[in-house]
Amino acid sequence: MTDEIADENPFQSPIAGSSEPLRYVCAISGLPARKRDLVPLDAVRPSLADHIRKDHPNLQGEALISTATLAKYRMKYVEELLEHEHGEFTELERQVAASIANHDTIAENVEDDFNEERTHGEKLSDHLASFGGSWAFLIAFGAVLVVWIVVNLALGEAKAFDVYPFILLNLILSCLAAVQAPIIMMSQKRQEAKDRLRALNDYRVNLKAELEIRHLHEKLDHLISKQWQRLAEIQRMQLEIMQEKKLKK
Repeated sequence: MTDEIADENPFQSPIAGSSEPLRYVCAISGLPARKRDLVPLDAVRPSLADHIRKDHPNLQGEALISTATLAKYRMKYVEELLEHEHGEFTELERQVAASIANHDTIAENVEDDFNEERTHGEKLSDHLASFGGSWAFLIAFGAVLVVWIVVNLALGEAKAFDVYPFILLNLILSCLAAVQAPIIMMSQKRQEAKDRLRALNDYRVNLKAELEIRHLHEKLDHLISKQWQRLAEIQRMQLEIMQEKKLKK
């Protein structure tokens, strides 16, 4: 009985010495696999099927191909497509092709990943830059200036620690500006690096979405054409049945 079933389907093979049900074999790799992990070549979208037939021209439409083999060909197809359209295949595009082949998600939370890698100095510069660009800093800084000027004017030239024109105050303000500028620049550099990572992540997501939409259109066109073929076949069978009934009458 086992030999009869194996002869009926050339893509099945029993496992020797085992009572398990027959397992199917990938027509390309020759490795056994479960039936749910195999896809007929006819069910694959035409562009990918043509790509497979370039390496295996003798494959029939009913040949079963494993999902792992399909993933490899899908990645190879996307790589050649990107290289043909862009003229150069980068590491970023290779990641997109691999995610499409393996059905992985590619979107990342850049904000959390970037914040986790900050050093103590970078965290301090971010907090200082954030405080230096807030209304709290402006109000506090203005209040200190007013108190400084009022106190020195009230004490008079004899007792004031910084008489008019407030040279000590000008020195402190110059030092503060000299220190504050590099701190803000360090924070801006980190923000630019974060923006670059966010832009790269957006590009990968958009590129994958574009390719997936293109593949989806191909699948829909393939399904529609197959559906029309089935409908035409059903219609021919119905016409044959009607003709047979007329002949019997």
